[in-house]
Parts: sequence; C-alpha cells; structure tokens
Amino acid sequence: MTKNVVEKTDDLVKINTMLVSVSDKSGLEALIPGMVALNPDLVILSTGGTFGQLKEILGDKASCHLRQVSDYTGQPETQGGLVKTLDFKIYLGLLTETYNPAHQADLERTDARSIDMVVVNLYPFSETIARVGVTLEEARGNIDIGGPTMIRAAAKNFIRVAPVVDPSAYAEMLEKLRARQGALTLGDRFELACHAFEHTAAYDRAIADYLAERSNTELLASYIPGE
Repeated sequence: MTKNVVEKTDDLVKINTMLVSVSDKSGLEALIPGMVALNPDLVILSTGGTFGQLKEILGDKASCHLRQVSDYTGQPETQGGLVKTLDFKIYLGLLTETYNPAHQADLERTDARSIDMVVVNLYPFSETIARVGVTLEEARGNIDIGGPTMIRAAAKNFIRVAPVVDPSAYAEMLEKLRARQGALTLGDRFELACHAFEHTAAYDRAIADYLAERSNTELLASYIPGE
C-alpha cells in the first residue's frame, strides 16, 4: 500500500464549497450571508433541520447556493436522520489533496466536490445527561456519529480544509476571510484543527465517563424488561 506524503500545499485556500450541519444553530444568520457575500459562487451542502434554517436565511438565493446532502450523494437520510453524512462522496471531498493527481481523478470519477470548510457542532450529549431523570436510551440517542467523523476528517486535512466547531468563532473567521478575499491561511486552518480535535476529545470523554458509570442493573432495566 502506497502512503500519501504531501510535499506541496497552498497557504491560502478559498472557500468554494462548505458543508454545514449543526445542532446549535446560533450565529448562522450572520455567518451564511457573510460567506455568500465573499463568494457569489459558493456551494453550501447541508442536512435536515440545518438545511431548513439555511433556506430561510438565504431566501430567494437558496436555489443558487444550497444543496441537500442527500441530493448531492444520491442517498436519502435514514429514519430519524440516523445516517445523513456518512457517505463516500462526502469523505472524498474532505480528505482529498489538491496536488494529488489520483485524488483529483477520484473526484472527477465520482462527480464529487472538494469541500473546503465544515461547520459542524455536535448533538448535545452533556446537556442531555445533565437533565434530571434522563434515561440511558435518551443519552445513547444523543451520541453523535457523523458530526465527529466529519470534524476529524476536516481537521486531519487541515492542509486544505477548515473545520469550524464553535459558533463564537464565526465573527473572527469572517473577518479573516474578508481580509483575504474569501480565503483562509494554512495557519488559520491549523488553529481551527487544534480546536476541532479538542472539541471531539472532550465530547468522547463525556460519553466514556457517562457509560462507565452505568450499572448492569440499569442496562438490563433499560433494554430487557423483566430481567
């Protein structure tokens, strides 16, 4: 198996395609119009409730910029949105490298796009388990799978992709983008990747600690009534 060794990348990467899928939708009303103003050709891939909110924010511009992930991938969301973004075309778009001819050939072969930015925050696991009387099943349902996977993929490929996990960072990021005609630097992307890995590490730690504290009695009562 041939390993990829990246010898060349770009400092400035313009955001031409972004994927937005968030649990906390605060700040989108400023972020999305700001991104569109910076790049009139911007394509935004989105899912579920986030797609609906972005459609409202964009108004009559939605048809020019916004695409459902399910339409892009050709795979509908599963019941309850259980699987939305776990698709080959999404991760090809996140993990490909600009100067790798094989990667570029894969994008062309699958009619996929390079995704330059991921705006993702995760199901509210910690907030859920903090509620009085929360059940194990309610907690389990708030374990995010697609979100952390996209964040990690984008953060791994910081040489090209910007992972954005914190709504409080939107304003500063837009300032940087405006200063560079819609592009972020390698340093910007690296800083965002560091925050992204901290975010997923804390999320996984909260899940691991919660599950470790559950007793066998609670487990059986939750899923095997009468035991």
